[in-house]
Amino acid sequence: MATVELRFSAQPEHVRTARLVAAAVARRAGVDEAVLDEVRLAVGEACSRAVGLHRSHGITAPVTVVLIEEEKSFSIEVGDEVPGPGADGAVPSGVSGRRDAAPGVGLDEPEPDAEGDGEDEMGLAVISGLVDDVEVRSGADGGVIRMSWPKTPATVV
Repeated sequence: MATVELRFSAQPEHVRTARLVAAAVARRAGVDEAVLDEVRLAVGEACSRAVGLHRSHGITAPVTVVLIEEEKSFSIEVGDEVPGPGADGAVPSGVSGRRDAAPGVGLDEPEPDAEGDGEDEMGLAVISGLVDDVEVRSGADGGVIRMSWPKTPATVV
C-alpha cells in the first residue's frame, strides 16, 4: 500500500496545490480518467473546509492530506485539528458511510453555536454528491474526511 502525505499551512492559496497533487497521485494509482475531475473537486472542497475551520478557530497547525493507494481502491483523507463536540467519534453535522446508503443524512441538522455552519454543511453536501464512499469523523483531536474511489483494473495486453 503506497501512501503520500501532504501538509500545508491553512491558507486558501494552498488548496489548489493539494487538488493538483491529489489528481496526479490518483491518476498514477489507476483511478479512471473520467473520475479525476470529481477527485479534484472533492479534495478542493474538503481542503477549503479544513482551511476555513482552522482560520475561524485560530489554529496554526497544518492541514493534512493523506493519499492512500490500496489494492482495489484509492483513498484520500483530509484532516483538520479543530476539536469536535467530543472524543467519541460523533459526527456533528456530517455524512458518514456511503453516499448511496442514506443521502443527505445529518445535513439538515443545525449546529447550535458556529456562524459558518451553513458553509460547512454545504461543503459536506457537495463532497457527498461527488464521492460514492465518504466518511466524516470528528473528535477531540480534530476531524477527518475520508473519500474513496475504485481503481480501474489494469488491462493485460
